[in-house]
Amino acid sequence: MPSVTVQEITDYIEKNIPDFHTKRLESLATLKLKKVLKRKNPYLFKAKSVTTAAELVHFFLDAHLSSQEETIFGTFLEGLAVFICGKVFGGKKSSAEGVDLEFERGGIYYIVSIKSGPNWGNSSQVKKMKDNFVKAKRILGTNAQARNVVAVNGCCYGRLSKEDKGEYIKKCGQSFWEFVSGDATLFTTIIEPLGHRAKERNDIFHEEYGKVKNCFTAEFIKHFCLPNGAIDWNKLVELNSGIPKPKIKKVKTLKT
Repeated sequence: MPSVTVQEITDYIEKNIPDFHTKRLESLATLKLKKVLKRKNPYLFKAKSVTTAAELVHFFLDAHLSSQEETIFGTFLEGLAVFICGKVFGGKKSSAEGVDLEFERGGIYYIVSIKSGPNWGNSSQVKKMKDNFVKAKRILGTNAQARNVVAVNGCCYGRLSKEDKGEYIKKCGQSFWEFVSGDATLFTTIIEPLGHRAKERNDIFHEEYGKVKNCFTAEFIKHFCLPNGAIDWNKLVELNSGIPKPKIKKVKTLKT
């Protein structure tokens, strides 16, 4: 069976991990304060007795960036899994909707939807994934004779006690990385290369983060604090949860 070397994995990571850091910076650079304030729960921070603009901006900003980074890094790990599977099993990026990887192993043709972790979606999102699996199986069934197609939801981290979900198999963490590589230790092998120049890149990110945080804090004080310095929670909640007021169109009058 073909294999992938640690050096090949390291080379792939070192070549592609800069894109993750670049996208983090791009995400930070394009942020707008009101966009962040609209996406997170103001009631939570009021309940936590947050009283300063700097602290509130910090919490809002970190919550937003955390979800952004999860998405960006998930895309990177998906690419890594496809690369490794391609080396070992001839796996390839799938063109089917909602399917990220397809490959044959042991006489079974697998279609794989890759997610970051096991708790990635709600019931409607899981249903959508299952619908995509059904469509992909139907297409593959017409393109190959007597092909045994198995659907897999692969998760890059986490663990499960039961993988068989009836309509598909769910593999997480070590089980997933072994599945796409044939190597039971791969899930630990990939850790070290991920830190390639991480400190240097994180230092750059944190410098830019500090600038954004300072600008957001000043803007927040200007628009969402009372004259005495207290947070204007009513105004913040209006922005976040209020029903938008209809815009009044100006009627042009004709000069006589």
